[in-house]
Amino acid sequence: MVPNSTEEQKQLSPAEALELLKAGNRRFIAGEGLYPHHRKHAGPTAIKPQKPVACILGCSDSRVPPQLLFDQQVGGLFMVRVAGNILDSLVLASIEYAVLVLNTPLVLVLGHQSCGAVLAARDQDHFEGHLGALIQQIKPVFGRCKDPNDVDEAVRLNIQEVTHKLRHEPVLKEKISSGVLDVTGSYYDLERGLIDFMEPLH
Repeated sequence: MVPNSTEEQKQLSPAEALELLKAGNRRFIAGEGLYPHHRKHAGPTAIKPQKPVACILGCSDSRVPPQLLFDQQVGGLFMVRVAGNILDSLVLASIEYAVLVLNTPLVLVLGHQSCGAVLAARDQDHFEGHLGALIQQIKPVFGRCKDPNDVDEAVRLNIQEVTHKLRHEPVLKEKISSGVLDVTGSYYDLERGLIDFMEPLH
């Protein structure tokens, strides 16, 4: 299912939005993208009101471009990107904008293999400037790992915990309860190109 109009996108349920992203990732892995890849400026299409299929809370890592990974056209994804895909009030506000103003049916937390921010949280105790505040949000995850040195285990736990926090934010929780929104997590395998869609913590 690939929506080709704003009207079709309006009718997407959370489950349909998730299936659209899964199908896009399958096309990406197979090298069969429908949008390979925006070589031409979108022109008049670019100024039409946006109706994204999903809001992606993703890591800023340059190797993790969501529109490519999910094979989505311009306007298909509302992207909020921050190192380590962590939450703060401004990130949360951006996600709420996607849900409340744009009526986006799906919020997907997207972490990835070999995340540098998570690696830094394991190996460093101090950073100059604002980076330390970001790292301190991730560090506690290692205390819950079976192997406190396993970065990818920490990445997955971080994804699950951020997803859990989002699902319990009052504004989003109400939308989830009414069936118009879902919030879930995903892990991107850099080597294989495959995205693992994860079950949320309850």
